[in-house]
Amino acid sequence: MGQLQPLEGNLAVAEAMRQINPDVVAAYPITPSTEIVQTFANFVADGEVDTNYVAVESEHSAMSACTAAAAAGGRVMNVTSANGLALMWEILYITASFRQPVILTVVNRALSGNINIHCDHSDTMGTRDAGWIQLYSENVQECYDNLIQAVAIGERMDVRLPVMSCLDGFLVSHSYEMLEVEDDEAVREWIGPYKPNEPLLDVENPYTMGPIDLYDYYIEHKYSQWQAYPAAKQAVIEEGKRFGETFGREYGLMETLGLDDADIAVVAMSSAAGTAKDVVDKLRDEGVKAGLLKLRCFRPFPGEEIAAALAGCKAVCVMDRAASFGAGSGPLFHEIAAAMYTGGQTVPINNVIYGLGGRTVKPADIESVYRGLMEIADTGKVEQVCTWLSVRE
Repeated sequence: MGQLQPLEGNLAVAEAMRQINPDVVAAYPITPSTEIVQTFANFVADGEVDTNYVAVESEHSAMSACTAAAAAGGRVMNVTSANGLALMWEILYITASFRQPVILTVVNRALSGNINIHCDHSDTMGTRDAGWIQLYSENVQECYDNLIQAVAIGERMDVRLPVMSCLDGFLVSHSYEMLEVEDDEAVREWIGPYKPNEPLLDVENPYTMGPIDLYDYYIEHKYSQWQAYPAAKQAVIEEGKRFGETFGREYGLMETLGLDDADIAVVAMSSAAGTAKDVVDKLRDEGVKAGLLKLRCFRPFPGEEIAAALAGCKAVCVMDRAASFGAGSGPLFHEIAAAMYTGGQTVPINNVIYGLGGRTVKPADIESVYRGLMEIADTGKVEQVCTWLSVRE
């Protein structure tokens, strides 16, 4: 059992970073993740960690420095949000292609324009094909736990991939909750010492990294990268179980509530899933067979597991905190719908886009989504595939 402490999300992340004690952190602060960098920089200045903190001039430089430090053989971490993540765009692909297990906390924020500092998932959804593992946190406890697990997942020799650990800006990053903070030594023992894989600083075994790679071999190299993700999905499951065995809080690819007998179900991620849990409890008290699938691991995408979990429902709604402009629906919906189709499921499914730019999502809003699903379950028809929640006309 850990020690109960009141911490906000950003401070919980900084505390986990202190316990992990990475070799290198190269970061450029941006709202709403600035507090993580500021707090961790104080840990460095006070000698509480052995980390080499690199002050850079931009997020592009930050991820470049992180990738280089990882290639040199170090355990490396970074922090960013929204526009900062976008400025890293080029290097995100390179980090994953080099199979460097850099750990990046992303405090989700709307990606401009117009300028907005509040939460939605447009930033990390925009990077979904960059090759990074993506974990999403519902609350402060999960953002602490997920960051610790991210290190173990990404550094496994059968994975060796970078990991994003994501939490909702302000909604989680600046909200205080009581959480269990584990003992420093217990965390470090659970993670274990870093084991570099072919570090560039091994002068006895020199090799070239990142040369020009044209049509004669590029696709083979991409195929070899593609083959890492089934192992990564298994690593999320296994490390989540191992974490539970040690600390009493087990994690998996997803969390379900009431899906064993649900007629209607919502799929949601991050903080909105916590609100949806309360709505499910309320509807269950009224005799409505409502369920929830909270997706924790978006990359690798657990399509087969999702299709199996939703198979018994009569109607499903996918809630997206991002819009895929020109596609007619949100990015999570695309993937859920494809998973259901390829899994042979013909459950009627619709999409709600919600909470962009930090718009508050109330229990009544989510309850209205379930009420709409009740009608779809009765008729078997989806009149409108995608709607926007709580938008002023």
